[in-house]
Amino acid sequence: MKYTIDAENKKLGRVAADVAVLLMGKNMVGFARNTMPDAVVEVTNLNKLSITPAKKESITYKRYSGYPGGLKEETLDNLSKRLGMGNVFKKTVSGMLPKNKLRSRMLKNLIVKE
Repeated sequence: MKYTIDAENKKLGRVAADVAVLLMGKNMVGFARNTMPDAVVEVTNLNKLSITPAKKESITYKRYSGYPGGLKEETLDNLSKRLGMGNVFKKTVSGMLPKNKLRSRMLKNLIVKE
């Protein structure tokens, strides 16, 4: 099934949670955690998301290099300028999907249009 979600004037977390549910197939009757649903989700108008300026500065994304002192933090504002809102959205949805072998396959079914 193909789903289209318009993200205009919606919150980032709400849209990401809806997309994660559709990618996992939790809305289908035959839901099973170990199967990959045939759902393709397309998200449009990501640049028109409703994000307050305070949230842009308070939400941080962390990554760790594995070395002592290698923790790096970046705000939502800087990350969206550097990578684009599409990659930030994919990173948000990825955090909401189960951490198993199906995660990367589910993310391939996510189409983002800014």
